[in-house]
Amino acid sequence: MKLKVYADRMSQPSRAVIIFCKVNGIEFDEVLIILAKRQQLSPEFKEINPMGKVPTIVDGRLKLFESHAILIYLSSAFPSVADHWYPNDLSKRAKIHSVLDWHHTNLRPGAAGYVMNSVLAPFLGGSLDSKAAAEAEQILTKSLSTLETFWLKGNAKFLLGSSQPSIADLSLVCELMQLQVLDEKDRLRLFSPYKKVEEWIENTRKATQPHFDVVHKTLYGAKDKVEKQRKMGTTVSKPAFQSKM
Repeated sequence: MKLKVYADRMSQPSRAVIIFCKVNGIEFDEVLIILAKRQQLSPEFKEINPMGKVPTIVDGRLKLFESHAILIYLSSAFPSVADHWYPNDLSKRAKIHSVLDWHHTNLRPGAAGYVMNSVLAPFLGGSLDSKAAAEAEQILTKSLSTLETFWLKGNAKFLLGSSQPSIADLSLVCELMQLQVLDEKDRLRLFSPYKKVEEWIENTRKATQPHFDVVHKTLYGAKDKVEKQRKMGTTVSKPAFQSKM
């Protein structure tokens, strides 16, 4: 039975899993779960993932959620995956795990929180929250600084001094790509002090082409719609975009 990936390409971790599968030649069926329509909370989907989150995979009898767990499983279960994504060397694996754990308690709440509370909340039926956005920005700025000065060591192209990307690079870069929906001046304000981070994002993008740009088309489309509404000075009262396959 072919692997099934339940995802919404507006979701950062969903994009990471889809890109990973495509780059590594893993055949799968993509099942669209539209977050803007709250399909992740449907009884049918909760039978697969009681947490009501994407991405989720089904591989035979295995039902698995949490993107980092999924990426680790796929790296281990499919022989076509190159070693650099999740090396056999246990010390390298442990370091990748340290980045992934750091991601969930630092970069993710910072980046996702800032984007949601400053731009995306109205598209998902919520309201913008300037206080929450400011708090998230502090976490985001600190996380970007940590990436610049600690995780991106020396002149290496990827995290942890590596010359090739790992699942950590893909996961974190997809997280930061969500900032594309911000106003350009705001995005540049956040990124401009961190040249290594900008280069690393581009290195990861190039290493996963053409799939990186193809999978991010949904996000780019959302960016265009947000920009048009921003120029028109309009507000959003209901979901105005949804993921497309």
